[in-house]
Amino acid sequence: MSTQKFATNALHAGHDVKSNGGTRAVPIYQSTSYVFNNSDHAANLFNLSEPGFIYTRINNPTNDILEKRLAALEGGIAAVVTASGTSAIATTLLTLLRAGDHIVASKSLYGGTFNLLNVTLPRLGITTTFVDPNEDDSISNAVQQNTRAVFIESLGNPKLDVLDIESIANQAKANKIPLIVDNTVATPYLLNPITFGANIVIHSLTKYINGNGTALGGAIIDAGNFDWTNGKYPEFTEPSAGYHGLVYSEALENAAFIAKVRIEGLRDFGAALSPFNAFQIIQGLETLEIRIKKHSENALKIAEWLQNQEEVSWVNYPGLQSSDYFELARKYLPEGQSGLVTFGLKGGFDAAKVIADNTQLFSLLANIGDTKSLIIHPASTTHQQLSDENQETTGVTKDLIRLSVGLEDFEDLTADLKQAFAFVPKRNLV
Repeated sequence: MSTQKFATNALHAGHDVKSNGGTRAVPIYQSTSYVFNNSDHAANLFNLSEPGFIYTRINNPTNDILEKRLAALEGGIAAVVTASGTSAIATTLLTLLRAGDHIVASKSLYGGTFNLLNVTLPRLGITTTFVDPNEDDSISNAVQQNTRAVFIESLGNPKLDVLDIESIANQAKANKIPLIVDNTVATPYLLNPITFGANIVIHSLTKYINGNGTALGGAIIDAGNFDWTNGKYPEFTEPSAGYHGLVYSEALENAAFIAKVRIEGLRDFGAALSPFNAFQIIQGLETLEIRIKKHSENALKIAEWLQNQEEVSWVNYPGLQSSDYFELARKYLPEGQSGLVTFGLKGGFDAAKVIADNTQLFSLLANIGDTKSLIIHPASTTHQQLSDENQETTGVTKDLIRLSVGLEDFEDLTADLKQAFAFVPKRNLV
């Protein structure tokens, strides 16, 4: 684990200039495969007795630099990058779980993740119990004999609930179950879940880490702090039929999980990140600290401004003293609370759609974390596939608008929202 500071790691970690042709910028290794020195060299790579590159679905030099950089920033032992944030979640869970297993998850997950756990995984025999993880002992109370994972978001999207990760980690540890934390919204600059006991951290690199809406990507970071030999995970302690009898816990010790993700998860599910996208994401990662500070500053100012607008019935942002999560934010997000703000319109569903349709600087699209400001009405878009009950469970109300506040001038952003509010008929503001 690097002892250098965040900004330095974001610029340098994982890139050995001398072994990459003296390049100051990280090169794009746009190759599907790599020439072996001879058959013995190839055999050593395939049986893991020698490190190296085989095929880009499994590993790639550009991706390798990004992986090392992310592991350094999150405080993990190693990382694997994937084609998207969703593929990072799916690859993690399908590497870890088998039919008949059970997950305990936060009920305020992003809609796509909620749908994966609630609809898709049950078709494979993997079920989930959704709980409010900030309720006392809610994780422990939901654990079953077959529970094999706890899954949360450090900062919920779009509910923006800050979770007490340390408490949740303690409950997971007491039940000998790994805690998986999606840290996409908070980013590794604002929060390192591993320092509070998390075992696996996931990111959609598409969002704040890339930061400019040009590349999809995901990441899985292994803290290396979970005991896979505790009797609940035979695939780590018994010979692997998918890898010529390899016993992961013996051969790879604390790196057993992340190795299995790479040599079985990427190999079998194929969610490989393009080297070009890895390069794009590295460019964004280099300026993450500067950007996320500004995102957080702008978002807090926008949230405070929205509280004083007659068209607005409520505002949700963890940095507001009125937030239910203000005290938790002071503990887990003292450097800023990221760039998402949600609020409700007095005119409800119809008024919210009108606002989303009439902004000019805020772009109406399904993404977050861009340098440019974004807006969406989740109930009619990103969460419309969920039932009304499940929408409410994930924190989506009919009147909710989600802003991803960018880096533009604050006065220009408020002027844009103000002119959009003018499109809502006054009779809807009562």
